[in-house]
Amino acid sequence: MLTLSIIKFVMSATIIVIAGFYLTKCADSISELSKLNRLLVGGLFLAGATSLPELFVDLSAVRKNMPNLAVGDLLGSSLFNLLILAIADILHKGTGKIFTRTSGAHALSAAMSINVTALTGMAIFLGPYLSHFSFGEIGISPLVIVGAYLLGLRMILFEQSEIVEKRDRGPIPEKFKHKRALASAIAGYFVSALIILIMAPFLAEGAGNIADLTGLGKTFIGSTLVALCTSLPEMVSTITAVRMGAFDLAIGNIFGSNSFNMILLLPLDLVYVGDIFNSISRIHILTAFAVILATSVAVMGQLYQVERRKKFIDPDAFAIIGIVIGSLALLYGFREI
Repeated sequence: MLTLSIIKFVMSATIIVIAGFYLTKCADSISELSKLNRLLVGGLFLAGATSLPELFVDLSAVRKNMPNLAVGDLLGSSLFNLLILAIADILHKGTGKIFTRTSGAHALSAAMSINVTALTGMAIFLGPYLSHFSFGEIGISPLVIVGAYLLGLRMILFEQSEIVEKRDRGPIPEKFKHKRALASAIAGYFVSALIILIMAPFLAEGAGNIADLTGLGKTFIGSTLVALCTSLPEMVSTITAVRMGAFDLAIGNIFGSNSFNMILLLPLDLVYVGDIFNSISRIHILTAFAVILATSVAVMGQLYQVERRKKFIDPDAFAIIGIVIGSLALLYGFREI
């Protein structure tokens, strides 16, 4: 039983990693060929596609009456995304670092992520009091979160897209210099996203079986093991983008995915019987606060310009790693709640 679950998990994760690699390549090609900047492609095309595993896995979880697993996955995935970005920054050996590249558009995208995550934390806290306010099967909280996301997205698309610097763009591959290449890149993008979507439930099922044998709570498992699994596409996409020198694509992917994760609460609430925010543990607020804090440090790291930073004291990748590890330790301590 355990051996089969591990095999299923490893095989599914491997396929998702490969699909995530090609997803990044195709998204960057779309960026080059369509004249769109990497921030928009990372925040929309890539972030939306790499968030598909969360959507598919969590819809399955709420159908099986496991809302804590689903919400824990969304918030935990956002936390792991920031961890991935921090590790990619540390391992990057090229010219410049991710957190030292200032960009108003990145700060705006991060602020949107902070806003929707903060609204999610408030919705979890106020769940028992807001459960009576709904529009049909949809609670008021998911609608507010989606509304905030759309307002932030409008600002990014129509007011800040031009300030993204173009010096990070790499050379366009020879085979992508004609119109047919754009169609190929778009087709590759959707095929890669479809593969991730198909393999996600197998990966989650394998992880769920392993989690059941450990006896840990659904909140903790959703925020750690399942979140780590569903963050694999973001990990591959971010590392690939950093290796290409496409920092705008990498940062846009992380912040965009974290914002996109929160609006996935709308379809989850629609499928779940009852108010999902009134049915989950309040310990998820801890994860939400950790995501907000780590994102704030990332923005400060982009804007804070010094020659040498003190690890875990000045805002940098090491500080983000410390926040993530500390919050996971607290989640483990309160796993029975």
